[in-house]
Amino acid sequence: MFLDSLLGLISKDLGIDLGTANTLVCARGEGIILSEPSVVAVRKGTNKVLMNGEAVGEKARQMLGRCPGSIEAIRPMKNGVIADFEITEAMLSYFIRKAHGRSRFIHPRVIVAVPSGITTVEKRAVINSAERAGAREVRLIREPMAAAIGVGLPVTEPRGSMVVDIGGGTAEVAVISLSDIVQSSSLRGAGDQMNEAIVKHMKDVYNLQIGEPTAEKVKIEIGSAYPLEEELQKEVRGMDTLAGLPRTVTVRSEEIREALRDPLEMLVRSIKSTLEHTPPELAADLIETGITLAGGGALLRGIDRMLARETGLPVRRAEDPLTAVARGTGVVLDQLETLWPILEDGRESA
Repeated sequence: MFLDSLLGLISKDLGIDLGTANTLVCARGEGIILSEPSVVAVRKGTNKVLMNGEAVGEKARQMLGRCPGSIEAIRPMKNGVIADFEITEAMLSYFIRKAHGRSRFIHPRVIVAVPSGITTVEKRAVINSAERAGAREVRLIREPMAAAIGVGLPVTEPRGSMVVDIGGGTAEVAVISLSDIVQSSSLRGAGDQMNEAIVKHMKDVYNLQIGEPTAEKVKIEIGSAYPLEEELQKEVRGMDTLAGLPRTVTVRSEEIREALRDPLEMLVRSIKSTLEHTPPELAADLIETGITLAGGGALLRGIDRMLARETGLPVRRAEDPLTAVARGTGVVLDQLETLWPILEDGRESA
């Protein structure tokens, strides 16, 4: 008991948005203190992190698609869950040490945001990785609940609130009332599927092979879900699959929008399915409260207008949607004594 009290005085309680594309860390009373890509560079065949364990996050992201044969830049999270346990542990350990000024002797309590569709086995994997990375106690919070709290929705009230959190690995759709998720769906792929659709389009139409980082840039710079008032274009560089030589082509926002149609239609179907299974009184509330968009995918041009057209509900993009989940964990951290017991411990059977 004394040791726990002492650790509580010298360590920071942390909230972690462990995302497929990015990891954000929030400290109690301080807000977001770290935001880095979820990428680790290792010596191929060894899982040994490069640069004395420092090739994590932004340093590793810069190596994606540019590594020699002896090095791999790995994204250890896939579809919102752990795909490589050892690398995820190394990544979490680095982020926790960085949040505590690199001290190896601090063991904080940690809240980790996880997808609503996560399995019991996947929950345990997150818990075990965080504990081995240095956390002395770990709890889980569902990503859509954290996002709803982070954007300021009235989750404790007896009324329906709907949040759509579009991340790199998953799109989380949830209707929330009285501090609980009433109805939800978890669509795996999300932003990564959009990137893959752009890669496929460039190969099919232009015989141009591009990497995931380039596809991400195309999506950010000219991607859209709804016709733009002024359409955009961008030069894209890649490898000509026929000639085997580097080549540059110019692509238009209209064709990228068409390439994104399938993953966007999957998102619309997931939202409509969630609405269909929502109790009628809560569904009626949504006519007024509408849908709130969070996550990096909410930044796609026109996605709010497209979803409003498809659902008939008002749709708004949260302020700073990329940090919504992390900010939600920060709110929970500030009320930790009250809320810690109700968070999931990840070891119970689903």
